[in-house]
Amino acid sequence: MPSERAPLAHVSEAPTNPASGPKPKRFDVADLYRGPADTGAPMQTESGGPALDEKLRQAYFWIVNHAIISPHYDLEYNTAQPPQVFTFGDSRARLTLPSGQSYSSFVLLPLLNFAVRKRCLLVGGPGRGKTATAILMGVLAGYSVRETRRAMQHGQPQMTISDLLGNPLPADLVNARSMEEIKIAWRKWLTMRVKIIDEYNRIPTRTQSALLTVMGDNYAEILDQIYECPESAWYLTANDDAGGGTYQVIEALRDRIDIVVRTLHFNNRFVHELLTRVEENLRPEEAVPSAIIFSEAEIDRMGEEIREVAFGQALLRRLEFFASQFEFFEPAAEQVEYKTKDLAKLSGMDFRALSALDTGKDKLKDIGATTKNGFSVRALLTTLTFAKALAYFRGQRDVTLDDLRNILPFVLHDKLVPDTEAPFFDAAGHQVYRVDRVGWIRKLFDLSCAEYDRLELDKSDPVAEMEAEFARGLQGAAEADVRARLVKIERLLGEWSKGRKMYGPMFDDALKLKYLHQRYTNYLAWLSAR
Repeated sequence: MPSERAPLAHVSEAPTNPASGPKPKRFDVADLYRGPADTGAPMQTESGGPALDEKLRQAYFWIVNHAIISPHYDLEYNTAQPPQVFTFGDSRARLTLPSGQSYSSFVLLPLLNFAVRKRCLLVGGPGRGKTATAILMGVLAGYSVRETRRAMQHGQPQMTISDLLGNPLPADLVNARSMEEIKIAWRKWLTMRVKIIDEYNRIPTRTQSALLTVMGDNYAEILDQIYECPESAWYLTANDDAGGGTYQVIEALRDRIDIVVRTLHFNNRFVHELLTRVEENLRPEEAVPSAIIFSEAEIDRMGEEIREVAFGQALLRRLEFFASQFEFFEPAAEQVEYKTKDLAKLSGMDFRALSALDTGKDKLKDIGATTKNGFSVRALLTTLTFAKALAYFRGQRDVTLDDLRNILPFVLHDKLVPDTEAPFFDAAGHQVYRVDRVGWIRKLFDLSCAEYDRLELDKSDPVAEMEAEFARGLQGAAEADVRARLVKIERLLGEWSKGRKMYGPMFDDALKLKYLHQRYTNYLAWLSAR
């Protein structure tokens, strides 16, 4: 267990966020046999300490105050009191003083990745704390600093699959009569619940493919021998987005990364903290307090509690509307279903040439025109998971709009590919978004929400109403009622077809209506067959 050096041993007292309250405990029949009724008090950890979300907040504040010096509050939250805003310089840069508890993305997001056991890429120049942050996550999982450092995989151009995964035993290679008889000396890092790959973009392409299998499917394979790996939190580091290493990262491996975190600069007003570490010979990773170290059972339970956080239907509808803006690409095909950017990419044709054929739309206002691709299912799953984790960390029972707005840029950082030649980036004040991916994605989400509000979709959404009607089921539905529903679908599509322009949200809505129409048509056929 790490030693607790006095200057670093202090853990914030509970509650770290007085605004948060206890979450309702999900009912389980087994609870009836466990003793007295639930009093509504927060659940405690195995050691009798605070609830797991509170323990997670204590870990965050210890890291941000004592280990990774990051006095940045770029994940902003406000109370009913509006924030104060100051502008500086010719660019009118905005400095906001949030009225609510806010956080540093560089510390919080790796911690959330630890809680949900996903794959995090830390990007930034050398010496900015990427590796130190990853090591701290290993220590939080109960490993010693020595174990964590020795298990870290260092990307280098000569790394082979055997270097990464393990080696067949020499005697078996000579004496084995079949592949099944060959035993593999698997590398110990495969057993870890926190896995760190330093400078992953320096790993050769063939070895990257082996790494992809471990990251994506949780198993390693050599000579037909399989090693099943435990569910883990992954941390990969790179010096820059373009690679900065020896090899181009294969697209499939890059796509497996769930969240991208940029290192934030060191504020030189905190050099005195570094002086203290030099004079006292302090290493924060060697002094992590035992109170914020999580057992395997606690990490499992924390994951369950995060999944129980509610994601309201109204907020989900806003996410759907935002995500639907990007995939539709009218010049890609004749049939509506195939009019997608993915099909255009697979064709191998020049994207700019195809985009020039998409006329008649206001590409300055169409946020879908700013990207070369759309959302993947994996990106949506990751968004939902991390939005729940962020709300859980804040002690909330439901995901809020601010949670979603804060998490989207880091999930989509490498998922949405900007078309930097689009008119959007030439608009006044938008040139900075060619560089600022986080700001760009937040801006797109804000514009999407503004359009959602303008259309008053919270008040009137005919497709959502038809979907809810269908969700009530068809059992016992009369033929006349089903035919009336078919007429409603056809009438709505007829109204839309009178317009001259089609955008992403209408594309998804039209296909959803076609889906409902087909389900009803099949039901009528079934009724006739009876």
